[in-house]
Amino acid sequence: MQQYVPRPPSTVGDWSDARRKMQLRRSRPGHSWRRFGRTRRMLMWLGLSMVPVLIVGGQYWVQDVQPERERLAQTLPAVHDVYEAKDPADQKTAVVDMVGLGNVDATDTARSLGAYTDLGQVWAVEYDNSGIDTKVISDLIVDHAAATGTDNIILSGHSMGGVVALEVAQHIYEDTDTVLAGVVLDCTPVDLHAVRGDARDAGEDMLRWIGWLPGARESRSLRVLVETAARKDRFLDSNSWYPRVDLSALGSVVEEVLHDKVFSDDAASNGLIESQFKVIVASGAIDNLKSLAVERDGKPLPAVVFVRPRDGRFDPVVDVDYTQRILVEQSGGVDGTLLVAKLDGIGHANPIQQPAAYNAAIENRIAPFLRPLLPSPPVRTY
Repeated sequence: MQQYVPRPPSTVGDWSDARRKMQLRRSRPGHSWRRFGRTRRMLMWLGLSMVPVLIVGGQYWVQDVQPERERLAQTLPAVHDVYEAKDPADQKTAVVDMVGLGNVDATDTARSLGAYTDLGQVWAVEYDNSGIDTKVISDLIVDHAAATGTDNIILSGHSMGGVVALEVAQHIYEDTDTVLAGVVLDCTPVDLHAVRGDARDAGEDMLRWIGWLPGARESRSLRVLVETAARKDRFLDSNSWYPRVDLSALGSVVEEVLHDKVFSDDAASNGLIESQFKVIVASGAIDNLKSLAVERDGKPLPAVVFVRPRDGRFDPVVDVDYTQRILVEQSGGVDGTLLVAKLDGIGHANPIQQPAAYNAAIENRIAPFLRPLLPSPPVRTY
């Protein structure tokens, strides 16, 4: 048994800060590393500091991104029947409606356009919420037409939906036997230059964020931040020398975003909005219009109808005057097939808000313009 050797009591004079620091150095992690010791210790502490980041990132991916990715993988595009034709003799014709940026299903919009029943049936396209493929949409429409015995198609697109409609129109006109009687474009930007500066900048910023941040195409938490920031004028007072936040208004905005843009099954996903904006960025609308102006296999040339506010300043998103000039160059002229319908009291592609103005235009101008272009039904003899 080792004997206890008594030590004299320690005093303040025995304290040595240098000895304390030396002992700490001797006992710190990695104290025995001689080769690249400082570098190895720095890398070790850097790795440890990343642990909380990795934990938060893992939860973001597992709880936010992955469930939404799995949900979107189950979504599919579809064509919905909305109205039967007013006259049973017009059942061979269908007007197919498509919505614009930030929307998925055109059913509600098509319901607001009951005057289209003067031309035939009314259908609505529901996009795949994970993205847009115009060839898939055109095949869906043609297959639905074949299944219902429909021979003639009129496409109707609102805002960016008109860009989609033009691409779909080219597929139907060039690749199928289905008769494409016309395309109705409601405040449609024929290219990115037709989109007004603020809306174009917002879309380009969105593309950059989605490109930079992993999982941004599916993330619901990022969607809340972006959509809330887009409504900052409702809760942020920037007139004072420092920004003041109205917490009550902020709560209402967040509740609205969660209800309409995050938890709603009808809300467009980040990925669909990205795909929709890319359709505008990469728009070949002018090429589509040129293709629709060339006769194919004896088919009648499809007509083009452009619906816009009478005063272009009432459309805050699209420069409709610019689009009209392009349409006149490509589809107008002496032998052209263009109708421009200028409506009073409308803004940017808002038939749900202004159904009376849209339906009056369809009844009095658009339907009389398109009806003569539809093939006459065969005369039955008995």
